[in-house]
Amino acid sequence: MSAALLAAALPTYAQAEPEPRPEQSITWSACADIEGLECGTFQAPFDWRTPADGRKITIAVSRLKPRGGEAKGSVLTNPGGPGGPGRTLPLLFAGRAKLVDAMEIIGIDPRGTGASTNTTCGGLDWMSVTDPRDRGRANTKLLYDAAELQATACQTRSGEFGKVVNTEQTVRDLDLLRQLLGREKVSWIGYSGGSWMGAYYATYFPDRVDKFVLDSNTDFTSTFQDIFDNFGYGFERRFRTDFLPWAAKYDSLYHLGTTGEQVRQIYETTRAKLAANPLPLDDGTVVDGVRLDLLLIRAQYSKQSFPPAAEALAWISQATTSDVKTLAAAPAALAQYPDASNATLFAIACNDTKFRHNRATLAAEAERLGKQFPLFGYYQVLAPCAFWDRPKLDLKTPTGKGVPPILMVQSVRDPATPLEGAQRAHRNFEGSRLLTVTDEGDHGVYGFGNGCVDDVVESFIVDGKVPTADLTCPGMPLPDPTAPAAAATRPLVGWPL
Repeated sequence: MSAALLAAALPTYAQAEPEPRPEQSITWSACADIEGLECGTFQAPFDWRTPADGRKITIAVSRLKPRGGEAKGSVLTNPGGPGGPGRTLPLLFAGRAKLVDAMEIIGIDPRGTGASTNTTCGGLDWMSVTDPRDRGRANTKLLYDAAELQATACQTRSGEFGKVVNTEQTVRDLDLLRQLLGREKVSWIGYSGGSWMGAYYATYFPDRVDKFVLDSNTDFTSTFQDIFDNFGYGFERRFRTDFLPWAAKYDSLYHLGTTGEQVRQIYETTRAKLAANPLPLDDGTVVDGVRLDLLLIRAQYSKQSFPPAAEALAWISQATTSDVKTLAAAPAALAQYPDASNATLFAIACNDTKFRHNRATLAAEAERLGKQFPLFGYYQVLAPCAFWDRPKLDLKTPTGKGVPPILMVQSVRDPATPLEGAQRAHRNFEGSRLLTVTDEGDHGVYGFGNGCVDDVVESFIVDGKVPTADLTCPGMPLPDPTAPAAAATRPLVGWPL
């Protein structure tokens, strides 16, 4: 075959154009608040559509330097959300010798969150205002009044900046970061909402893509509304298939029942009691039905969270409302999250893609999904988007055309980003490879101890080995809370609920 014919037969990707040298650099120094990493900042345009106006924002980043000396490349990372701060995420990979011997791992607090320029909703959390299971007329009005107030608070308190916290602006920040790192191309490891961001970076800058790994995938070819509407189904499947039977298996420890259905009934009974009489804590807060839901919802992200969640459910189910419980005695699953993360979540989700509901259709949808999936179906995280003054924004559509092959990693019972959405994204994103993790429900798989997944991902990123077809890996067993084991921690990836 001639050279010309050979060239014509090979896949072609957009070629990088010469770009001006950045007028700034990142000064790296030991992080004041994150041991083991270097930190720095850079300035990005306030609005990439009008960069000449001179307004700037700050983007905070971190770096895990390669142990092998000179970095073979840069891997940008994102924990998801959208809105999750990511400067600590490189620590997850500190033990991945093959990866960190060859690459520098970059953590990023995207615009709006963490140590970067922040958005805020003034601390308002509309989901804690009332119980969404109460579908009475007055409570439903209160619920959507709160959602409307959330939208108003977020857009008022964040002002003009809130309008430019979106995926298009963020991927341009990321491409500026690539330039400041001195890379023609970058690799990517993004979890959950980070799969959305990675797919869009690849769509806007296909010629800058090296090896992209999207773990626990949103359907990034769809809308945020459709993605979040699948939470009810995804969490209910994980709850009933994995958590409830697991808790029943260890009834001798938790005393919640010997079958999954018995454990579920304990949850429902406890929830009903809390809805009527919340359990007070000595810090002035209470555990009500909503807080119990959120405790169990969070636990579905990782099997490591099953033991503390079961312990918490047992603790709460046996408490009486005449007791004032100390927060120190309460399980860690009752922790809260910062306002900037939620404010950034609303800004990105409500700004990025159109939202089709109003009060009446929101109410009908909540009742339909709630009856099917009671753990999470009544919750409508993005209801404030129905009242959002959405700026004009038409994102490019991720199709995969012109993008080098990306690797998608997905567990079959992922609660927050269900398998079905990942499969749709895979079908609609040309050239993607899907690594399905069987008999697994964790949200976030690479870097969390699955040797098969770790090997495939690192062969892809470090060695450049692109799978020739879709493939599978087996999942990891659920924990045995009766076995002695060293304390383990798992960084949160996914939606910061």
